[in-house]
Amino acid sequence: MEKIKRIQEWAYVRVSSKEQNEERQIMAMHEKGVKDDHIFVDKQSGKDFNRPQYKKLVRKMKEGDLLYVLSIDRLGRNYEEIQKQWRILTKDKKIDICILDMPLLDTRIGKDLMGTFIADLVLQILSFGAEFDRQNIKERQAQGIAAALKKGVKFGRPAIDVPEGFEDIVHNYRAGNYSMEDVLKKCNMSRSTYYRKVKELGI
Repeated sequence: MEKIKRIQEWAYVRVSSKEQNEERQIMAMHEKGVKDDHIFVDKQSGKDFNRPQYKKLVRKMKEGDLLYVLSIDRLGRNYEEIQKQWRILTKDKKIDICILDMPLLDTRIGKDLMGTFIADLVLQILSFGAEFDRQNIKERQAQGIAAALKKGVKFGRPAIDVPEGFEDIVHNYRAGNYSMEDVLKKCNMSRSTYYRKVKELGI
């Protein structure tokens, strides 16, 4: 008797940074019945597919399996890369994909010529939109930074000024007149900052 292959269901979840919450996407996967050990989460940008959990997921999926993704921009935000990965998953790996917020992007339905044409068309439009959004975000960030710099806003850690007589403090420490504890208290800085300032000033 021929053994019937059991189709396994998987889910891919992505947020752009460690600060963002992936809970909403995970809840949507639970509603579809996907178990936690079949949900793979990446916390990084969608500009490419060099993501550890995504790569691990692709290795685990077998022909006939089903992959859930909440929306196309959670899969990625690079137009060409989305198209490429979609082909790898559906043509090479021969798995089905269901984009939850876009019912037309469900490869289990409409496998005839017309259905495939519609799905491909929707995929192209949505993946283009995802990249367009990414570029707009980058452009707005650049504009915001430029505007802030014009106003004199400084980015990064605030510069730590060395106290008056810093060079003498350094020389006294090296001569054994001050302990490191004395030096840090006089300079009001951490040990790492002290050594960095010494190096920067070439003392």
